[in-house]
Amino acid sequence: MDDLIFLKLGGSLLTDKTIVEALRVDVLTRLAREIAAARIENPELRLVLGHGSGSFGHVAGAKHGTRSGVAGAAQWFGFAEVSDAAARLDRHVIAALLAEGVPAIGLPPSASATVVDGRITNLSTTPIGAALEAKLVPVVFGDVAFDTIRGGTIVSTEEVMDYLTAALQPRWLLLAGETPGVLDLQGNVIPSLNRINLPDYLPALGGSRGTDVTGGMVAKVTAMIELASSLPGLSIRIFSGLEPGQLSRLLAQPATPIGTLIRDI
Repeated sequence: MDDLIFLKLGGSLLTDKTIVEALRVDVLTRLAREIAAARIENPELRLVLGHGSGSFGHVAGAKHGTRSGVAGAAQWFGFAEVSDAAARLDRHVIAALLAEGVPAIGLPPSASATVVDGRITNLSTTPIGAALEAKLVPVVFGDVAFDTIRGGTIVSTEEVMDYLTAALQPRWLLLAGETPGVLDLQGNVIPSLNRINLPDYLPALGGSRGTDVTGGMVAKVTAMIELASSLPGLSIRIFSGLEPGQLSRLLAQPATPIGTLIRDI
């Protein structure tokens, strides 16, 4: 869908991942305002929004080991706690968007995901299509899911959006984080990444700050390169959501050379 943009707001952008459930209210409010401004500028903007779980879902998930599997009453109670923690952050995001006039609607992946040993094999896209048709902004997030092998698990926002990207095929996937892009060992932004030059930069990627139960920066970048390679028409941009105005600028012109561009070679 050439006119469809996917946007992911990172958990480390929306929260302080080193402190339990520490929402960055000022950042979230500004980002919601920028999304609203972009929709006013372009009323035909079709946007699917995803957000990380930050210090909400990740902390709860690490406490209970939910990603690895769920068995027994104690772990299933933890599964429910992780679900609630992820949903709490989603409610903050939805409320901030609605306050700025953005008609956002939360669509929890746990309601429809089929997962086999940690891999999403099916996720309903019908509600997302209906939301877009109604000119709403569907919002998904990292969530718990029932798993035919593990009993229960966690599906990351990246995994959810990867599945939806393959199914709905937007032209752009914008990833807003707390860094200006993917950084090299000198701390400079890497302008572009692909499957050929990725090995040159792997030593610089390291992990992620704070608690992350879904793999950190190496896993995220690798997954994005694999996604771009499987969908040659897709372009992915990693950029800072902390820089005022950058989000609204990229929603208007995604090709603007900001941050790190990932696409197939």
